[in-house]
Amino acid sequence: MPEPQRRRRRPTKQGVVLSQELIVDTALRLVGQRGAEALTVRRLGAALGADPSAVYRYFHSTDDLLLAIAEQLIARAQDGWRATGDWRADLREIGLRIHAGYRAHPQAALLAAHRTTGRTHEMAAVEAILGILRTAGFPDREAVRIYHAFVDQSLGFAVLDAAALALPAAAQAADQRVWNASYARLDAGTHPHIAATAHLLTADMGRSGYRFALDLLLDAAEARLAAAR
Repeated sequence: MPEPQRRRRRPTKQGVVLSQELIVDTALRLVGQRGAEALTVRRLGAALGADPSAVYRYFHSTDDLLLAIAEQLIARAQDGWRATGDWRADLREIGLRIHAGYRAHPQAALLAAHRTTGRTHEMAAVEAILGILRTAGFPDREAVRIYHAFVDQSLGFAVLDAAALALPAAAQAADQRVWNASYARLDAGTHPHIAATAHLLTADMGRSGYRFALDLLLDAAEARLAAAR
């Protein structure tokens, strides 16, 4: 049923009128506060101040709602982006936006980053990335392969980093202590390479490796483009 026909005519207990946008925003907030397991129709209805069944007037199922959450994360990553004509800079900016967008909602990222929505904002993102690559001169087959690697890298790192961010603070600190307390103290006789780089490992492993990995991918793409000319 089209959105205008499904709209709740009476305000909820909190004095708001339900809409798809409100439900998705509330779901994102709920998941962010209570974790991925909190995304149930019952809890969402309570957060909205509405009967849980009201959610089904706007979404066919919880999976339909999950796809809407994924689409919202994609939309937020694209918001304000404009192509500059520099293919490498444009791809880098898109990648950083995707990564930052999912890191901003780590619990939701764990639920939604691996989904394919087939909706407006996702299609716009696919079109933009392929357009950048084809306009730069990549042959179609190469453009598709680089698109695939680029998106999987962005989302893969986003989920990995989101999972780390979603850990309780104590667990995050414990993971970091492993590098400082275990790896940094290994004997050079048994682990010479770790011992030689331990000071670098302890400093670097607490950060995301995405930016460096993204630049490596773009370096490789640029080299392949130059070789094809």
